[in-house]
Amino acid sequence: MFKQILLLTLVSCMPLLAQVGPVALEQEGCFAITGGQVFPMNGPAIDAGIVLVKDGKIEAVGAAGVLAVPAGYRVIDASGHRVIPGFIDLHNHTGASDLHDIVYQVNPELRVLDNIEMNSAEMRIACAGGVTTLLSIPGSGTNMGGFGVIIKTFGDKPDEVVVRFPGALKIAQAGNPERGNGDLGSGRMGMNWMIRNVLLEGKAYHDAWTAFEAGKGEAPAKDARYEYLRGLFRGEYPCAVHTQIFQVVQSTLRMLARDLKLKIVIDHGEFDGFINAPLAVELGVPAACGPRIFWLSPNDGHFYGLAASWYWLGVSSDRIGVNTDSPVVPQEELPFQAAMAIRHGLPEGVALKGLTINAAKMLQIDKRVGSLEAGKDADIVLWSGDPFDPRSKVRITMVNGKVAYDAARDGQRF
Repeated sequence: MFKQILLLTLVSCMPLLAQVGPVALEQEGCFAITGGQVFPMNGPAIDAGIVLVKDGKIEAVGAAGVLAVPAGYRVIDASGHRVIPGFIDLHNHTGASDLHDIVYQVNPELRVLDNIEMNSAEMRIACAGGVTTLLSIPGSGTNMGGFGVIIKTFGDKPDEVVVRFPGALKIAQAGNPERGNGDLGSGRMGMNWMIRNVLLEGKAYHDAWTAFEAGKGEAPAKDARYEYLRGLFRGEYPCAVHTQIFQVVQSTLRMLARDLKLKIVIDHGEFDGFINAPLAVELGVPAACGPRIFWLSPNDGHFYGLAASWYWLGVSSDRIGVNTDSPVVPQEELPFQAAMAIRHGLPEGVALKGLTINAAKMLQIDKRVGSLEAGKDADIVLWSGDPFDPRSKVRITMVNGKVAYDAARDGQRF
């Protein structure tokens, strides 16, 4: 009896939220999401907006009265909800099994592509948290763990979930990869030399093949160790650099961005690394923060919001991101990470961009995801309220135009 009374009391105290009717998981094809406040991310929010979905893609986005719902489209009433692009986690170790091969400090030939886990419990909860895309990368046990893969959090086949491979080259500078046995790479000088050396070897390999492809000279010998580095030097994907602390971030910017002219993303970006913001601005390098979102300075006793500090020191609003380093912080808590960044000074609009279109641009996948625009993947999330309010919940998550999660049907998973 006591349990029944307690349950009734808890239910009666819960806030009343608009409910969205259940949508059949197998239902796909043509949808019209109507009545919600739509955040397209390529323009201002649209009150009472309409998002049309056809065959896995966004067909059109507009305001009610301007955009009509075609006949035969299944209507999802989003009245009282926010309609937002699926969130993107820039730095993640789930979905494709973390990889630590610590025999060598630099491993450009390794990849996590073969370890993709589809429909796992972690991915189902990620959908329930509004995260639809993530960069799954090797761990930071070495300076260069290998190549990550960008995947969707829902799908039954590799072709459904893989957005791009290679997704990014994982580099880790200082901290985790440091070794205490005196081997080369146990200190920062050795680590930086090894990173720089293997990248220079890869560039020489790339340049030799580029010359051959232009009709100059003989074909070099194929070397699997350097093959994936070719796309890196063509600018087709970035380096995701686990870098933090002022001196280490400075080395990252100087060595990788300025000297080698690679496209890089500062992830982690923690402690006093933000002091390098002016140099990051000069070099056009974006910064993403997490899992730590704030730093207590031992110098002045002040709490610094990390994403906010990068932003206020000049990194533009389209180059700021937030990540989880999941499972350090679970990917479904990505909006909570952003909420903490807001709490410590990051403007809310910048935080929302950091989880959507900014993250897509950093990973060079913004032609597919990151905003609600015609032609892009239909990765759409219906929130009961502000996603940065911890009381808000995901009601429906759509991935590639399929209903991956429906709270009314599946129960509130998160």
